[in-house]
Amino acid sequence: MDLDLLTRVHLFPVRHHSPRTTAVLGRWLERVKPEVVLIEGPCDASALVDVLCDADTRPPIALLGYRTDDTPGSALWPFAEYSPEYAALRWAQAHSARALFIDIPAGVSLAMDRRDAAPPLESEGQETSSVPDEEEPVSERFARERGYRSFEELWEALFEAPDWTPEGFRDVLLAWADVLNAGPRQDAHRWRDAFMARQVLEVLASGVAPEKVAVVAGAAHVAAFIAKDVEATLEARLPAAVPCAVTVIPYSFPRLSEQLGYGAGNRAPHFYQKAHEAKCDFRRATLEVLIDFAGHLRMRGFTASLSDVLEAYRLAVTLSDLREKSAPGLDELREATIATLCRGDATHVDSFLWKSVVGHQVGRVASRIGKNSLQAEFWREVDSRQLPRTDSPETFTLRLSNEVEVGSSVFLHRLRVTGIPYATLAGTAQQKATPKEAGAQAALTRVRESWQAQWTPSTDVALVEKIILGDSLEAVTTHVLQEQLLAARTTGGAAEVLLESVITGCSQTLAAALRACDAHASTDADLPSLASAARALSGLVAYGTSRAHTAMGDEAVAVLCQKTFSRALLRVNEACACSPEAVPAVMDALRTLHEVALAQPLADKAGWLAAAKDLMHGTTVHPSASGLATGLLYLSQELTEEEVAKEVGLRLSLAVEPEVSASWLEGFLRVNALVLVKNRDVVKALDEFLVGIDPELFRQTLPVLRRALGVLGHTERRYLMENIVAVRRLGEQGRAVKTVLEEKDKEKLKDMSAELGKALDDLDDLL
Repeated sequence: MDLDLLTRVHLFPVRHHSPRTTAVLGRWLERVKPEVVLIEGPCDASALVDVLCDADTRPPIALLGYRTDDTPGSALWPFAEYSPEYAALRWAQAHSARALFIDIPAGVSLAMDRRDAAPPLESEGQETSSVPDEEEPVSERFARERGYRSFEELWEALFEAPDWTPEGFRDVLLAWADVLNAGPRQDAHRWRDAFMARQVLEVLASGVAPEKVAVVAGAAHVAAFIAKDVEATLEARLPAAVPCAVTVIPYSFPRLSEQLGYGAGNRAPHFYQKAHEAKCDFRRATLEVLIDFAGHLRMRGFTASLSDVLEAYRLAVTLSDLREKSAPGLDELREATIATLCRGDATHVDSFLWKSVVGHQVGRVASRIGKNSLQAEFWREVDSRQLPRTDSPETFTLRLSNEVEVGSSVFLHRLRVTGIPYATLAGTAQQKATPKEAGAQAALTRVRESWQAQWTPSTDVALVEKIILGDSLEAVTTHVLQEQLLAARTTGGAAEVLLESVITGCSQTLAAALRACDAHASTDADLPSLASAARALSGLVAYGTSRAHTAMGDEAVAVLCQKTFSRALLRVNEACACSPEAVPAVMDALRTLHEVALAQPLADKAGWLAAAKDLMHGTTVHPSASGLATGLLYLSQELTEEEVAKEVGLRLSLAVEPEVSASWLEGFLRVNALVLVKNRDVVKALDEFLVGIDPELFRQTLPVLRRALGVLGHTERRYLMENIVAVRRLGEQGRAVKTVLEEKDKEKLKDMSAELGKALDDLDDLL
């Protein structure tokens, strides 16, 4: 490798997403007038230069490399309008120069261990030497020692704001790279040095004169070229490229701001965009942002006048002068805003103002690049259904009473099932719904859905990656559901897939899921699984009319619902003779079967009631199951108050072990505690049970009792205390207070108060 020849080309170091670097680079290119511009970026993306520079392409955009070998994996190389790499591409196009990317191919980047390799387009003008995670980065320590709060503040003050000449900026950036790279560099960077050096030399070998070639790359790479610190043999250590393809996708300002993880120097993309448009006049950019801030404040009802804006601007300039900066940066902008426009309150800046300096802009890619079928379908659905397409969250509601909004729901649920990030379903109190709440039975019973949608570059990344599973969203969803069905080992698991097939309109999976449910149910001994399947099938029978029906017909679902419920009843007694660890799942299953029996006419209600009565009287089943069955029968009016009081008395009698009685009570109160504590006979039996427990046994039983009575809320406790007062006739003693006072027998009053207080304190401690 002729390193002397390498140093004869025009080399310019850059920091990514930097308006000042871009401005200086433009003047430098005008001076050297190269015929070939070589740019850091995946070399297999050179064919996309025309698309990147197309008039219809509008940054922010990104190169996307994605694997095509059925293995998930992708990498992004983002560009803003003020990214120096993008500016170099545009300059080359405007001056009829040839532009090529020279960094390692996307397939090699995807194959590299990400723990050792730097992320794409890493800013090597910052930190590139390897340091333990717990050590402070050299860049941050350098900034702190010079009185700056962060490296980003230092960069703005010393690099962005001053009006550099191309030669001066080039020298200072190379000097900065030398300081930071004084220690050993990461192996991956040195491998890339060797690869890019060879790419440059191959261009020279093709007959292009060195003085006609310009290289635009990260400062660390350029510093290595100038110092001839490049070992050609290191290129052999690069891993073999994995099969992949490269395309161009839209990107966004919020995503650029998140690139700080590899030193993009881009805390506020919109602010830097304004600085770029103002030709790096940061004072003008500061004033424009302050005017925007005032507008945002006025829209929210706050007072923000033009005089406030001017005062804030003067304060920002004054702060920058005091700190010996050439112009205000983001820190001065923030502090001046808080002190003037926000009257000293930072809440507004943190809650909504700062989002405007980050920006919400989403890029656009020229149509000539084309979209794969999933991308095309996604954007077609988003536009036709008028769904959000911005990189900021928007909330909307679908009413599932017409075909259009049901279709929108099907589309969004397909994205959810396939893992394409775009929309999330809101649960209770507008919180994000859990996966269980978002789909399956919960989705089937809803008549309206609240969604929060937000396009991000990850959306397009996923749409590109998922193309290996099918050429339509329905096909991809079907593929995912079929894999889930193959992995399902229980009736409940197959039923979940069945419900998701209905919710996502995947008719191809419906028949297979029904057959799988039938096959599993015949051998399934797991009661929770069978109960879950019975609920799912019952839901399809009851609510399936708002979604697409199975090609096998609704009759097939109804028959399977009856068979599954009947099979579940056969497993009840055996399942309830279980270990304490299995009790919660079994009790949930019993409640599910009870709900299905009462709500679904196809279910064997009589069979369930008979099974519940067997549980109520059973002595071999877990006491909690017996208690739950008793409570369920009482609430469904299959037991009278006298019968349930008698059963409570028997189960909580002194002849039964206290721990067994406490477990029975736990299941009994799990049904509907309010109804039960309103029954005075039930409360009397409970009171007698608690009072009659031996103190030593009471301490042993206390954990179970606390768990059993822990379900009681404030209302239930109030009714319980009222009934205890009535059962113990404490109210009658209270009414004797007047007589006691008339007799002036204060000692008797004291004794009565103590007795009543002790009774209530004991109950409160237990609860």
